[in-house]
Amino acid sequence: MDTPLPGNTPEYAVSELAGAIRRTLEGAFGRVRVRGEITEFKKYPSGHIYLSLKDADAKIEAVIWKSGVRNLGTMPENGVEMIATGRISTYADRSKYQLVIERLEYAGEGALLAKIEALRKKLLEEGLFDDARKMPIPRLPTVIGVVTSEKGAVIQDIRTTIARRFPRRILLWPVPVQGQGAAEQIAAAIRGFDSIAPGGKVPRPDVVIVARGGGSLEDLMAFNEEVVLRAVAACSIPLISAVGHETDTTLIDYVSDRRAPTPTAAAEMAVPARADLAAALAQTAARLAGNAASRLSAAKLRLARAERGLPDAPALLAQARLRLDERFERLGRAMQGMLHRRADGLRALRVPHPREGILARRATLAGLGQRLAAGWTRRHERLGAAPALARLSAAPLHALLREKRGALAGLAARLDGASYQSVLARGFVLVRDTAGHAVTAAGGVKAGDALRLTFADGEVGVTADGASATRRTATRKPDQGSLL
Repeated sequence: MDTPLPGNTPEYAVSELAGAIRRTLEGAFGRVRVRGEITEFKKYPSGHIYLSLKDADAKIEAVIWKSGVRNLGTMPENGVEMIATGRISTYADRSKYQLVIERLEYAGEGALLAKIEALRKKLLEEGLFDDARKMPIPRLPTVIGVVTSEKGAVIQDIRTTIARRFPRRILLWPVPVQGQGAAEQIAAAIRGFDSIAPGGKVPRPDVVIVARGGGSLEDLMAFNEEVVLRAVAACSIPLISAVGHETDTTLIDYVSDRRAPTPTAAAEMAVPARADLAAALAQTAARLAGNAASRLSAAKLRLARAERGLPDAPALLAQARLRLDERFERLGRAMQGMLHRRADGLRALRVPHPREGILARRATLAGLGQRLAAGWTRRHERLGAAPALARLSAAPLHALLREKRGALAGLAARLDGASYQSVLARGFVLVRDTAGHAVTAAGGVKAGDALRLTFADGEVGVTADGASATRRTATRKPDQGSLL
């Protein structure tokens, strides 16, 4: 069998051909810029990102190595037209060529606006732009949190404005405001302020300002990112957005509680002007003083009118005092007169001696005996009896009378022996209080008590001093005579 003759076509191994193709592609194209729509975006756990760029007629696969992600500039998103800068290379294992992307940027403002509009519609449907969600800005915050770059004029404008209007404490959370990773750091700063506990070492802001200076649409894209917008919507601290110049509008302006056209205007919204507050306070004080004076004058006028219809209170009070003094004086005199009358009445009281009663009974009995004897005599005379018969008939009656007189004399002697008058006659005294009750024990007598001492021949008024009795007045009753 004949051996085929070698031709002019070189012979390559597979790896040699793959290497030659790779060198050819990399040498021929070098760095390229490819414009197309992002599709098939996927990020692997290793950190590498795989995607494709396509247009109406073709598609090219691309890869972003983990080491190049941080310098990418903008993260890719499916459906967004972007311009990728990188180099053409091959993947020999699958005989594919691919674009190794080193940087991404949006393909003009049209692509950015389309992305922003799609996100705006999405958040609008979720209600993140509703006015009912927005919180009022505090009147005079104590601490103001600021999320912005620590370099540049923005933070200086905010500090100067707050110091001029009403000095407050400023808490800065420095973040990059554009470029790769800026959106994530801005969102983290907002969440960080919101997570500060009240009363801790780090003061919790009363209001937060998210600010940056002006720039192109690409420069402001960090404030159109969904991660930032959701962090603003979830923040429980009132937030003021101040991104770009007055004509610049970003989606953060719709989600925030207040939108300021510039960082300086945000600082003016955060704190009031001290001079304006002082003027308003002075005006309010003047209005209050005027209102109070007007009310006081009206009240005085009503009081004066009411006073004319009322009697003279001091005169009424003076008359009442005069009547009170007069009645007090009359009461004193009445009490003294009553005491004198009661004393005179007590002095006029006379306890009859038992002898008087005995003598009166004896006289009555004697008169009855005489009347009985006379009647008996007249009776016999009418009957025509002799005087001797009359004497005989009256003899039993006289005997009965003598017997009764003897019994009465015995009872009188017994009564006289039991009477306290006989005891008084032997030198004893009857002690009574002002009510006429007998005092039988010294313990019932207090110093200053008025007592009445009754002797056999009269009464004496005394006052007790606790140890002995001091004579105050002595009134001797009229001589009652002696019954025994």
